[in-house]
Amino acid sequence: MAAPVSHTPPAGIHYYPPVGFHFKVEFQFRDRTDLDILFQSVSGLNNQMQTDTLREGGENRFEHVVPVRNKCTDLVLRRGLLSPQQSRITEWCRQAFNDFIFEPVDLLVTLLNEQHNPLMTWNVHRAWPKNWKIADLNADKGEVVIETFELNYNYFTFR
Repeated sequence: MAAPVSHTPPAGIHYYPPVGFHFKVEFQFRDRTDLDILFQSVSGLNNQMQTDTLREGGENRFEHVVPVRNKCTDLVLRRGLLSPQQSRITEWCRQAFNDFIFEPVDLLVTLLNEQHNPLMTWNVHRAWPKNWKIADLNADKGEVVIETFELNYNYFTFR
């Protein structure tokens, strides 16, 4: 029988939670992998269990709620605006929305430590662009134009 795994750091070792601003995103296209460290934010690495309710005959005090399947929310990526000539990801979205050519891709979202080594990696499976937004152009504000990608995907794994 295997010894139980301890989640307590050894004496003298301090654990600090990782920071959320040091990460990279890699799109694994059929012909090549595009590394993009220009994203401002990544959100939507969420799992939600869908449930079903079962009623038991003669039992009126409660209903049984059982898990049915896992559902993932949309992955939302934000970055400064790039043209299709500057970014394979922008070209990928342009093809989906203008030409109705959808090429699902896998992508890796990797949280990095201060030495730029991976702490945790989320492997997002079969993502495709669902929504593509360009921030408002406003002469009153001196802000960078942000583009937002909302991607539908089947599921993610992490290590």
